[in-house]
Amino acid sequence: MPELPEVETVRRGLEPVMSGHVIVNADIRRPDLRWPFPEHMAGRLTDKRVERLRRRSKYILADLSSGDTLIIHLGMSGRMLISGQMLGQFHHEHPAPEKHDHVVLDMENGARVTFNDARRFGAMDLIATDQADAHWLLSGIGPEPLGNAFDEDYLLARLKGRNAPIKTALLDQRLVAGLGNIYVCEVLHRAGISPKRKAGEIAAVRVRSLVPIIRQVLSEAIEAGGSSLRDHRQTSGELGYFQHTFRAYDREGKPCQTTGCTGQIRRIVQSGRSSFYCAQCQR
Repeated sequence: MPELPEVETVRRGLEPVMSGHVIVNADIRRPDLRWPFPEHMAGRLTDKRVERLRRRSKYILADLSSGDTLIIHLGMSGRMLISGQMLGQFHHEHPAPEKHDHVVLDMENGARVTFNDARRFGAMDLIATDQADAHWLLSGIGPEPLGNAFDEDYLLARLKGRNAPIKTALLDQRLVAGLGNIYVCEVLHRAGISPKRKAGEIAAVRVRSLVPIIRQVLSEAIEAGGSSLRDHRQTSGELGYFQHTFRAYDREGKPCQTTGCTGQIRRIVQSGRSSFYCAQCQR
């Protein structure tokens, strides 16, 4: 499932063709994805201006001139693709509709935004903008890791006394928004902390060090267009490139890249997910 960097990459790609522009036609080609679409979705989108395009955790939110907000979740295989606009040096003409093109938004500027989702684990919903934070998909989510509310004192307080492994704790969306398996593995490797360590037993100085490392890893991944392991594509259709700089994730059996370390990356399973780490330098 796309994590924060992939979703933010998609949001940034959509920004120039959607933000401030009117949806002149909304073509809803099926009644549902993971859940049913809201009633009269096409009519509620058509002729509405996108006032603001933002991200909350792993969700894209389009605030509309009607006072509604369109919530977009990419799911496992969802893609938002743009055609009919110049994207850097490329011009993408409108392609013929494909089998898994489920929602198509034609913008006043000639751009077409297509939500393609082969496995249909994505979702879209509409809610009043002033109630968006209370939506069941968004309520209870912790602070954004790139925002001011996520700082060293906050993380230290939230991890205090927790018996869960630090890997499990950082994946808890109630603690911090948007972190997923890939980037937690990368963060813990850079921090030299074992994913098996109990969160509440890690020294305060090491907990504090996690905050700038989390921000650095996420920022680097966003600049690289995210990580494309299977389904993720940027809005231009291009792959992300951060996977080429992984230091831990999906590198089982390969040499650790920490300077001076002679260990190898191992894989263990925690809460049903693979954790990649170096037992020699991550303690």
